[in-house]
Amino acid sequence: MKKYMLFLLVCIVFFSTGLSPVEAKQAPSQTVYHDISTSYAKEAILRLTKRNIVSGNGAGAFLPRNKVTRAEMATMMSRLLQMNPVDNDISAFRDVPEQAWYYGWVHAGTNLGIIHGRSERLFKPIDPVTRQEAAVMMVRAMKVDASTGEEIVYRRYEDAAELAAWSRAAVGVATLHGWLQGSGGKFRPHDPITREEVAVLMDRILYDGNVIDVLNRVNDPAFANNASEIQMGWLYNGTTKQYISYAKTSGINTLVPRWYYIESTGNVSDETDIELLNWAQNNGRKVWAMLGNRSNAEITHKVLSDSTARRKVITKLAAYVKKYKLDGINVDFENVIPEDRSYLTSFIQELSTELHKQGAVISIDVSPDLGTDWTAAFDYKALGRYADYVVLMGYDEHWGGSPKAGSVSSLPWLAAAVDKLLTQVPASKSVIALPLYTREWRINPVVSSEEISLTQQGQRIRSSSTSLVWNHWLGQYEAGYVKGGIDRRIWTEDARSLSMKHNMLADRNPAGYAYWYVGSETPDVWQAIMNMERYKSYMFDI
Repeated sequence: MKKYMLFLLVCIVFFSTGLSPVEAKQAPSQTVYHDISTSYAKEAILRLTKRNIVSGNGAGAFLPRNKVTRAEMATMMSRLLQMNPVDNDISAFRDVPEQAWYYGWVHAGTNLGIIHGRSERLFKPIDPVTRQEAAVMMVRAMKVDASTGEEIVYRRYEDAAELAAWSRAAVGVATLHGWLQGSGGKFRPHDPITREEVAVLMDRILYDGNVIDVLNRVNDPAFANNASEIQMGWLYNGTTKQYISYAKTSGINTLVPRWYYIESTGNVSDETDIELLNWAQNNGRKVWAMLGNRSNAEITHKVLSDSTARRKVITKLAAYVKKYKLDGINVDFENVIPEDRSYLTSFIQELSTELHKQGAVISIDVSPDLGTDWTAAFDYKALGRYADYVVLMGYDEHWGGSPKAGSVSSLPWLAAAVDKLLTQVPASKSVIALPLYTREWRINPVVSSEEISLTQQGQRIRSSSTSLVWNHWLGQYEAGYVKGGIDRRIWTEDARSLSMKHNMLADRNPAGYAYWYVGSETPDVWQAIMNMERYKSYMFDI
């Protein structure tokens, strides 16, 4: 029965859109169609086909007068913007099955925030796109300010009153730019838009202002090679082979292996992994080895408060940097007592001086400034002066012992934490760390939680009858289900939530990003992040 239903769904898609699932999913190679010779959109269709934005039905037809479905529109928009499909581990919509050819394209647009559903959990992929919907989608995708567009529609179109309130401004802007035009003084907002109309719409956008130049830069090797942004990942709970695999498949360019710890004797342990080090150095990855304190406040105080002990640790680290040709050291001291505030600053200042002699950098991990004893040891401004980078650990909004269930890193909480850091540390020296984990909360009989990976998160959500709601304010799904008679909640971290975080952070222009911890994520996360970073880099002048 399931196989029959899947076959039926494929047939519906095929016959209602004129596209085979295979060709709709993959970039087309077809350049000539037998049914466009009399179409006013012929040249636009051919240009867009050459750029792999539109395709035919695989049998030589473009079907120019067919209605465009929402799935097709999402695909063409993503291709226009040179995005890649993203197979989100958590589906945004109940009616977008994972097996559908358009699954990755719909989620690519959803992650960017340019594609919305017809309702909270329904996308209606086979529904036709109306002309007013097309205007809204494209104006949003091209980042155009539509605030002054509404008055244009009343001057231009006799049927302006038929436009939905949410579409008037976008239709006005699309009209002003010449992207969409009516006929006979009417816009026909509720008419389904045809494939040839969409081809003309996208072709006009492509050649408006600097759009084509901006999009062409994506494929310019010089542009790609200028990406100097830090993408830093802590390596934890894995083997050497796993770490190398993670580095290959992720967007990480700076590895942070947990190799060095201060000991009770004042020495620094050495757990350098030569195999991993050699691989990184031979494959263009930087290595910032981590120096940790195992959250031991007593040992940390003993070392930091004694200038001789500090010097011993610094000398040892400098020797490791020289011996292993390390690119830097990442200092991760947690549970430092407030009395050690000035000592910690002195340690970073002195270590920075020694590392800079060897051309290595120093970064220090800090928690968001909560005004509590947990962060009292961090003199953010001074640390930002002496360290090359300050890494804000943008998580643990709600932690393991938290008395209240909630997100590990909601969007508004993270934004507030970053903004506070940037009042004391320049953006050019700030690296923002994001969570590749979350927590499953047990609500009754008492609040408790378990840290889980993003892979575990998806498995638990799919294995239960889960209520899943996207919280626009938090920038996360809220998942709820009952298991073993216990109410459970997850505030998710996934491709969509992490895209929203990157969207917010890109406006603040940090030096880069970090992730705790690489290997805990699902594969779709990296493509989603790369899409968002590419999209945010577009500076259209239209």
